[in-house]
Amino acid sequence: MIFSNKVIATACIAVGFCANSAYAIDNGVYTIESKYSAKLVEVSSAQTNDGANISQWTANQHNTQRWIITNVGGNNYSVINLNSGKAMEVYDWAIADGANVAQYEYSAVATQHWQINDNGNGYVSFINANSGKALDLYEFNGSDGANISQWTYNGSDAQLWQLNKLANVESAPFDPSTTNGATNHWPLTGSLVTHDPTISYENGTWWIFQTGPGIAGKWSDNGVTWNDAAAIFPNGLNWWSNYVPEHDGIDVWAPELKSYNGRSWLYYAVSTFGSRVSAIGLTSATSVSAGNWRDDGLVINTTNSNNYNAIDPDLVIAKDGAPWLVFGSWNSGIKLMRINPITMKPFGELYSLASRSGGIEAPTIIYRQGYYYLFVSVGKCCAGTDSTYRIAYGRASDIRGPYLDKNGNNMLSAGGSILDAGNNQWVGPGGQDILNTDVMVRHAYDGGDNGVPKLLISTLNWDSNGWPKY
Repeated sequence: MIFSNKVIATACIAVGFCANSAYAIDNGVYTIESKYSAKLVEVSSAQTNDGANISQWTANQHNTQRWIITNVGGNNYSVINLNSGKAMEVYDWAIADGANVAQYEYSAVATQHWQINDNGNGYVSFINANSGKALDLYEFNGSDGANISQWTYNGSDAQLWQLNKLANVESAPFDPSTTNGATNHWPLTGSLVTHDPTISYENGTWWIFQTGPGIAGKWSDNGVTWNDAAAIFPNGLNWWSNYVPEHDGIDVWAPELKSYNGRSWLYYAVSTFGSRVSAIGLTSATSVSAGNWRDDGLVINTTNSNNYNAIDPDLVIAKDGAPWLVFGSWNSGIKLMRINPITMKPFGELYSLASRSGGIEAPTIIYRQGYYYLFVSVGKCCAGTDSTYRIAYGRASDIRGPYLDKNGNNMLSAGGSILDAGNNQWVGPGGQDILNTDVMVRHAYDGGDNGVPKLLISTLNWDSNGWPKY
């Protein structure tokens, strides 16, 4: 079990019980083991539905016995099941001794928040933020399937738990953005032909990957002058054709590059134009500069039977540091799923965020100062100077939405304020990505060069009301 060095406070809960010192544990993926029974807390029978019971069982390595535990403010933590994506809560806001503990869609309410206290010798107690009562192995039952409930804290072994960390979950995302800063479109030179770029910065070097054969790349030592880099998979990967039989074997769309837990992760899509027969894949490396990319395989795929499309992936780091994947195009629109921090692949519910007739794709989500901002490309791409792409956005206080534009219109109902509609020279801007909260990269079709798609980078500024602007 890993605690930070900082002791938060001596925590006295509302019902009058003064617990042991509360520590800020590291965000992470954990198993929760009973001191009394040495068995693990799990969602019974690996159920994924709201209201499913939480009990204990002998360790079996299943994700239903693993929990994403992250700080949600103060001494409180959410406890999210790694199989279902749902939160541990005291059912129905009950405050009585013996009240049942179950799982439910996370809604950031007190009955889903837990203070985690260090009780010494490697054990903790969980105190519910609503009831002030402790997570408890009901009636000291040591058998498989024994129920987990709450009870007034008494310090017994039935209320003590060992946290065994399996993976890190990062801290809050980095936000260096400026309010009402000066417009700054970067004066780019060098190799600029680009479509659907993603951007990253690593140890003094800027990196871009883009749509093209084998996941094509670029690099720069100043962010302005760009040079070609070798493709990651110049000959493609054999498994791509298993999911997209009509794929040409090397063409890769809209990659997404981010560092998470000290490793560089690159999501990408393989598909064919106008089809929902698509797949999102994943590759990763110890660093971009190391170039030791491994094939991490399939992330998610769609067929013509799906009403959404597995393309245009974007890795999102939530306020609590947990990873999510946003993706999708046209059809029923933009989708969101949680990501397992161990595998970096999605699990749990599929959420719908935005939809629009006439085209919507290329989602990017960032967190900034209390809001999640969803940027999308709307309209039609890939037609040179006849393209109608433009970049639209909305924001939400919850990563799952609803995302509303500046006029209060829901992006699920075709809402979205326009950030960038282009101009006579730069037509159809889109395929955007955002580094942290202050660098916007995108492509646009050069009206002065026969509509060739080229790289654009601008500082992303913010107005005093918290809306993005150049």
